[in-house]
Amino acid sequence: MRVIVIGAGIGGLTTAAALARAGLDVTVLESQVYPGGCAGTFYHQRYRFDAGATLAAGFYPGGPMDLVSQATGITSWPVQKSNTAMVVHLPDGTKINRLTDDSQQLETQNEFYQSGMSFFKWQRKTADSLWKLALKLPPWPPQSYADFAKITAIGIPWLLTDQNYLVLKDSFRKVSAYLQDAPDNLRLFVDAQLLISAQVTSEHANAFYGAAALDLPRRGIVHLMGGMGAIAETLVDSIRSNGGKVLYRQEVTRISPTIEKRMLVETKQSSAFEADIVIGNLSPWNAAELVDNELKGKFPRFQSELTDGWGAFMVYVGLNDRIVQPDFPLHHQIIQRRPFGEGNSIFASLSPSWDPGRAPKGHRALTISTHTRLDKWWDLYKNDRIAYEALKSALVAKTLAAAEIVLPGLRDSADIIMPGTPITFQRYTQRKNGWVGGFPQTSLFRVLGPRVASNFWLVGDSIFPGQSTAAVSLGGLRVANMVLKKVGF
Repeated sequence: MRVIVIGAGIGGLTTAAALARAGLDVTVLESQVYPGGCAGTFYHQRYRFDAGATLAAGFYPGGPMDLVSQATGITSWPVQKSNTAMVVHLPDGTKINRLTDDSQQLETQNEFYQSGMSFFKWQRKTADSLWKLALKLPPWPPQSYADFAKITAIGIPWLLTDQNYLVLKDSFRKVSAYLQDAPDNLRLFVDAQLLISAQVTSEHANAFYGAAALDLPRRGIVHLMGGMGAIAETLVDSIRSNGGKVLYRQEVTRISPTIEKRMLVETKQSSAFEADIVIGNLSPWNAAELVDNELKGKFPRFQSELTDGWGAFMVYVGLNDRIVQPDFPLHHQIIQRRPFGEGNSIFASLSPSWDPGRAPKGHRALTISTHTRLDKWWDLYKNDRIAYEALKSALVAKTLAAAEIVLPGLRDSADIIMPGTPITFQRYTQRKNGWVGGFPQTSLFRVLGPRVASNFWLVGDSIFPGQSTAAVSLGGLRVANMVLKKVGF
């Protein structure tokens, strides 16, 4: 039973590692020269920068990455725990420490006094219930009678435990329903956090999903030796140690069925691989472009949804660490004004001082991101390159100015300042138009299931449960389990 996985993102690598450990013949094809995709770490001029994702979650007993370890045989991850997941900076100078220690979470609530108590009580209780359900890998959305049966088998006991049925009222509510009389700072805080975890603010975020998304700091945030790419590299080691292959510089150009009802995967390098099952760690639009006519009919509704969602504008900075204070938290979300994104809100992540492999001695690697709309970048890139470069320069300046709120003197101490636009993301990650982050989570029904056909599956941030390394890992395990069941393991 041969499996081809297209793309060495975290979801695809998790699936591949679990299947390889179970004894299947697994090959991963990756177009880049390193693994991880948007959660990879790349090398440039003596620095190792996190490409996109910078927040690693799910590393706690019984959590997503613990389940990955059990399924893949990974005995340890190169991680160091952190007490502070991130610091959120509001426009009036308020700082909110998002702590990973559950006993210290009252600090967040106390910043908003009594006005925030009821909201956080709801959010934490709902999130605890939903994470317990998510770790059982429910097949949502259901794509077969077997999926309905499994959801019933998982869901009914869950509903009857601790009165979890009470949270069902949030299935069709928005998070904003719990912020009716909230002060501006609380709304700003919640909206900014939802934007990075659910790709949408409280007025539009489904309450069910939003409660769990807001809970990520409590879900085992760690720092990784070597950067975010260390997750992918550890999974690659697991795949290879269990007899699987991970091949780089293999850009897939076509997927088609064979006469024997297998799948043929062809690459730009003129290689061809036959497989019984193909798993694409791809966005649905990328997958639709690769498949033969027989499978194109599975993707019609995706074509009209590409403009919905976000791209990322990145600034990668190599800086002298003399401007970094001792015990400086490594992750910061900085909100200056609404509307969010476009430099008005940014997320900045600094490499640790204890990781000398990330930067030259006395220096640090800094990754800064801000949400950005896709259409304007592609319009200027295709029609007005001078305006495209001007927009890029203006947004670099705006983003660095926001980062200097927490790192004064940043621009003067930098020896590298390198921007990346959605065009850059498409070039290096192959994601159509540089679309990242998954679908905005406005509804529980606005999600995709992984099964495209009996021998073609998808994983990644556009497949339920969605974005974050923890979520795509759970999605990868779910697909691995379903494939193993299909082939009789």
